[in-house]
Amino acid sequence: METMKICSSAVTVLEEDIAAVFSHAKTSLDMLAGRSILLTGGAGFLGYLMAHVLVKIGDEDSREPVNLTILENFQRGRKPWLDNLVQNSKVRLIEQDISLGMTPATDDFEYIIHAASIASPIFYRKNPIETIDANVNGLRHILEYSRPDEKKANNVKGVLFFSTSEIYGDPSPEAIPTPETYRGFVSCTGPRACYDESKRLGETLCVNFAQQYDVPVSVARPFNNYGPGLSIRDGRLIPDLARNLFANRDMVLLSNGRATRTFCYIGDAVAGYLKVLTHGLRGEPYNIGTDRPEVSVKELAEKICLLGKDYFGYSGQIEFGKSSDKDYTVDNPNRRCPNISKARDHLSYNPIISLDEGLHRSLVWYRENLI
Repeated sequence: METMKICSSAVTVLEEDIAAVFSHAKTSLDMLAGRSILLTGGAGFLGYLMAHVLVKIGDEDSREPVNLTILENFQRGRKPWLDNLVQNSKVRLIEQDISLGMTPATDDFEYIIHAASIASPIFYRKNPIETIDANVNGLRHILEYSRPDEKKANNVKGVLFFSTSEIYGDPSPEAIPTPETYRGFVSCTGPRACYDESKRLGETLCVNFAQQYDVPVSVARPFNNYGPGLSIRDGRLIPDLARNLFANRDMVLLSNGRATRTFCYIGDAVAGYLKVLTHGLRGEPYNIGTDRPEVSVKELAEKICLLGKDYFGYSGQIEFGKSSDKDYTVDNPNRRCPNISKARDHLSYNPIISLDEGLHRSLVWYRENLI
């Protein structure tokens, strides 16, 4: 196990993550200071650190604070941390489904971050139409609102659309690491299609609104982000392994464990997303993730198992099983690894949190957020 920075509590983890984003996205935070920002899906995984970072602007420095509006439909429950954030007078929380429309037009938002989406395969397969609505209809409302208008006091200066690495489908070996220019190998009718294809259409909307109406929208393609804010009941790999760890149960892998991924810690990812928002080219997509190390599902489970034994009193082991869901691995890519040269060159994006340190921080956070 490599030498890593040890965080003692979930509060410490959050403080360290905020500090990392402030260090690596300083220019973006300078541009956002004093602005009116709309964050959709603020109660979700990506919204967790994003909202905390935005609220922190101007807190202990000379920057002007952000006026933050969080739009959320609370489909998966109301989060206590969000209620804590809205105690700040600069934060407003609106319960609303973005797929049904924007907030009143009297709000002059200068930056919009569209993070409202269902990203867990377990949940978007149960709610396919709602998934499509958020990624297409919700985005369309935002793009229409963001069209330049001489009647507005403050025209929108930047829009960030969260797409996904899933738009690439299962890339051919020569397309890994996968660049933004790869067109994808994706099923439009499979069990994951509601998510994959609606994100692809979302990107098409962004490109055309940028070209036809000069909307300042850029696209981020997240690659296997993980960390604090990702519910332990989300159904994705790392939360599931954490649940087993803290219940002191064996970690059961419902596949052969050979599929490989690179995993990007949320602190690195949010710094990248803010850079895309403020410095991304209009209509352009950017891979946001890390290109190393690429590890198998089995190797990841082994890392978490070892961390559990070294730091959290875990005594279980890794086992292999089979899901009762016949479509559990259908259309699941064999490899997922981004080429991040474009983000490095255009945005000075540089992920630095190692996998071992990111996993440790995540487990510290999960230990205090088991519900």
